[in-house]
Amino acid sequence: MPVAQPTTESPEPSPSSPPAGAVDRFFRISERGSSLVREFRGGVATFFTMAYILVLNPIILSSAVDVNGTHLDSAQLVTATALTAALTTLLMGVIGNVPIGLAAGLGVNTIVALQLAPRMTWPDAMGMVVLAGFAIMLLVATGLRERVMNAVPLGLRKAIAIGIGLFITLVGLVDSGFVSRIPDAAHTTVPIQLGGNGHLLGWPVLVFVLGLLLTLVLLVRKVPGAILISIVVMTGVAVVIDQIADIAPLDWGLTVPAWPGNPVAAPDFALLGNVSLFGGFSQVGVLTGVLFVFTVLMSCFFDAMGTILGVADEAHLLDENGDLPGINRILMVDGVATALGGATSSSANTCFVESTAGVGEGARTGLAAIVTGGLFGVSLFLTPLATMVPAQAATPALVTVGFLILANSIREIDWDDYTIAVPAFLTMVMMPFTYSITNGIGFGFITFCVLRLAAGRGRSVPIALYAVAAVFAFYYMLPALGLD
Repeated sequence: MPVAQPTTESPEPSPSSPPAGAVDRFFRISERGSSLVREFRGGVATFFTMAYILVLNPIILSSAVDVNGTHLDSAQLVTATALTAALTTLLMGVIGNVPIGLAAGLGVNTIVALQLAPRMTWPDAMGMVVLAGFAIMLLVATGLRERVMNAVPLGLRKAIAIGIGLFITLVGLVDSGFVSRIPDAAHTTVPIQLGGNGHLLGWPVLVFVLGLLLTLVLLVRKVPGAILISIVVMTGVAVVIDQIADIAPLDWGLTVPAWPGNPVAAPDFALLGNVSLFGGFSQVGVLTGVLFVFTVLMSCFFDAMGTILGVADEAHLLDENGDLPGINRILMVDGVATALGGATSSSANTCFVESTAGVGEGARTGLAAIVTGGLFGVSLFLTPLATMVPAQAATPALVTVGFLILANSIREIDWDDYTIAVPAFLTMVMMPFTYSITNGIGFGFITFCVLRLAAGRGRSVPIALYAVAAVFAFYYMLPALGLD
């Protein structure tokens, strides 16, 4: 799940001269109080605050294995990530005409890697993502998307976001080696420990610690692109350390930091179209498969809507009623991005709130998104640079993103109303504690319905939410019924 980097505020849009050319007229640049220079500058700023996904997405997906023990190739994932981000961001610029960039969503890729893939093949897992995208497009086309979203209380929506933030924080800590699983042979009820043996040892872990501190310092200093800067700096540090210290390759994990012989290479499109739409249902069953699709849909659903409205508000694109003109076109592009992410094996793509960095530079139209998308296209040829980044240099971003998601959302939960506070709490903690985003959503929905009924407020719960909670309850009872 993406989060914003600190940005400097831009001045309010001011009246400008009439449109002077075809580009200006098409994007309504002058009408929105912007200029070609501002749009270009904003597009560049958005790209550099989003570019960390070219490193993180391949690390998250390639670190997992599917039911057959198969890893996805890191270089191919960089190509898929860059290509899909380029195409979907260009679509948003042309069709949506808003300064919003899209790329593989943090949180959704974790669902795919840690929940779907272990129970099916990679093509099956990506097929689930494509189906979620189709469902989103259908909801937009029928006008149901906003109605479905409004059926889930704000507190639960925010809790889902926070839970995903905590989950990816735990993933970052584990992948970096800062936290490790205690093997069952230890005969202890404590599941995880600090470092590999209860202590922080080794140069790779030091790279993670320094990277996390650097990211947080840059964040406190409100440096634009803090996450990307930290990744670049700590990758350089890791390369130097690996050259001068005696470090076993396995200590770095999947990626040993080493400067590539040639930083430019042709993209590898082998993962494109490697999808099975319905194969996953034969692996896990219809009900579990539907719940997996629903989990992906829910994650994309709330993330995108909040991001779109937040960026549009920053860009002063909302009307006097607080609505965004043309929002259905924008939501449709987001649905296409989800499906396209599955079709390219890069995981669901979604709107990035880092786009506010471009808005802070004056961007107000889709031309900025065109610039951002074009830069993602250029990055297709820089795969060797992305694949030299070790997990220890990139995972501080996951911890930082987890904090930012929590900080941005937790204040909007009504903690005085236990019928929403308790379900929100369970939603948040169940995701990292059970290592499953699906479980967090399920327990949250069930508890919310039960507590509202117990408080005599059952009529305030939409019928659709009761139905979803009932499906989750039946899903959890399947083993007891002998139907799993």
